[in-house]
Amino acid sequence: MSDFSNKRAKHISKSQTSTLLLPQSENDLPDDITDEENTSDIINQNWQDWRWQLRHSIKSVEQFERSTGIKFTADQKQELEKVIEIFPLSITPYYASLIDTESYANDPVFMQSFPSAQELIVESYDMLDPLSEDKDSPVHGITHRYPDRVLFHISNTCAMYCRHCTRKRKVGDSDSIPSRKSIEEGFAYIRKNPIIRDVLLSGGDPFLLSDEYLDWILKELRDIPHVEVIRIGTRTPVVLPYRITDSLVRMLSKYHPLWINTHFNHPREMTTSARQALAKLADAGIPLGNQSVLLAGINDCPRIIKRLIHQLVKNRVRPYYLYQCDLSKGLSHFRTPVGKGVEIIESLIGHTSGFAVPTYVIDAPGGGGKIPVMPNYLISLSTNKVVLRNYEGVITTYHEPDSYKPTICDRNCATCSLQLQLEGGSEYNSEGIFKLLSDFDTTIALTPEKNERHLRRKKNQS
Repeated sequence: MSDFSNKRAKHISKSQTSTLLLPQSENDLPDDITDEENTSDIINQNWQDWRWQLRHSIKSVEQFERSTGIKFTADQKQELEKVIEIFPLSITPYYASLIDTESYANDPVFMQSFPSAQELIVESYDMLDPLSEDKDSPVHGITHRYPDRVLFHISNTCAMYCRHCTRKRKVGDSDSIPSRKSIEEGFAYIRKNPIIRDVLLSGGDPFLLSDEYLDWILKELRDIPHVEVIRIGTRTPVVLPYRITDSLVRMLSKYHPLWINTHFNHPREMTTSARQALAKLADAGIPLGNQSVLLAGINDCPRIIKRLIHQLVKNRVRPYYLYQCDLSKGLSHFRTPVGKGVEIIESLIGHTSGFAVPTYVIDAPGGGGKIPVMPNYLISLSTNKVVLRNYEGVITTYHEPDSYKPTICDRNCATCSLQLQLEGGSEYNSEGIFKLLSDFDTTIALTPEKNERHLRRKKNQS
C-alpha cells in the first residue's frame, strides 16, 4: 500500500468521510501535502470544484492505474492503447472513485468509462453515423428530423467519454467543436422556421460550457417567439455532479419552460452528490427526465432497471426513454437482443407505478427516429370487441360502442363542432401513418422508394 493509500485509509477511519470525496492518487495532491489535516483541506477546497475535476480527468492507462490501484499486464496495456488511439479516454476523478476496485471487471461504472479491446470489433452492420444526424443537418449543428423540433449541437466536450456513446465519431475531434458563428447560423435557421417550437440542446454536454456562454445561447433562443420549449441533455449529474452549482441553477431558472434530461444507467450512479445536484435543479422548478441505454453486462436485468427507476422517481426524475444500444462502431459488445428490452418493460408495466416506466425505443438506423418497442397487450379484435391481456396474463374483453358517429376532419376548423377550437395552431403536412388516417388527405398507400413491383409497373408503362 502506498503512503498516499495509508494516509487516505487513516483519514477515512478518523472522519468517516465517504470515498466519493477523496482524491484518488498522489498526483492529485500538491507537493506540500504531508499530513491528514492538509489532505482534508485539499478535499474541501478542490474535490467539489468541477473545474478541478476536469483538469484532473484521467486520460491515460497509466494515470488510471495510479488513481485506482488497478493494474494491467503489458499485453492488456498494448490493446488498450490501440483503443484509445481511436476512441479517446477521459474519466472524472469523481466517477472513477465509484469503481469497485476489488471487482472492477464486471463493475458497471468501470465498464461505462474505461476502454475495452472489444471496442475494436466492428460488425458488418456497424455505422459511423447510424442515426444519419449529419444527413438531416440543414446547417452545421442543427439536426432537423421531426416536424416541430430540432436537435442543436452546441458543444462537443463531455465531462467523461462514455464508452457506449453513439457519437463516438466526434469525441475528441477538434474539428467538431461548434464555433460561435455556427451557433449563430443555428439561431438563424430556427428563426426562419416558425414550425420549430421545441429546441433540444445537446453535444457533447451543454453544461461543459461556461455559465455566461450558455446564458447567451438560452437568451437568444428564448427571444425567438415560436420557440415554446427549450430542453438540455446533460450527463453532468451522473459523472460530474459538482457542475450543478447555485450560479448555474440561478441562470437556468430565468428561461422557463426549460426541461433537462440526464443519463443514469445504473443505481450505483445515484450517489449523495448526484442526489444533491438533482435536488438543486428540481427545486428551481426544472422538470427532469432520464434517458437510459440498455447495456449488456451493465443493466440488462429487470431487477437493476426497476431499482434504477425507483431511485430516479424518488429524486424527482421521470424515466423517459430506455434506448436499445445504437449501431455505432465500437458498441457491438454493449448490445442486447431487443427481446431483453421487451422482457424488462414487461417486468415493469403493472408491477410498478405507471409514470416510472420508461418507453423502450430503437432509434432507427438511417434517421428514422425513435420507434417504441413495447409488449403487446392487444390479442385480437373484431367489429365490436377488443380482446386484451393485462400484466398478470388475465385475458379480458372491451366492448366497442354500438353506434359511433365519427367526426370527419376536413381541416376547416372554423366550422368544427368540437368544443376545442384551435386558435393560431401551427399547420404542417401530415406524414407517415398519420397521412393514411387523415380524412383530409387522399393518399391510400405509402410505397418505399425503389420498390421492385412499382419499378416494374413504370417499366411496363414506358
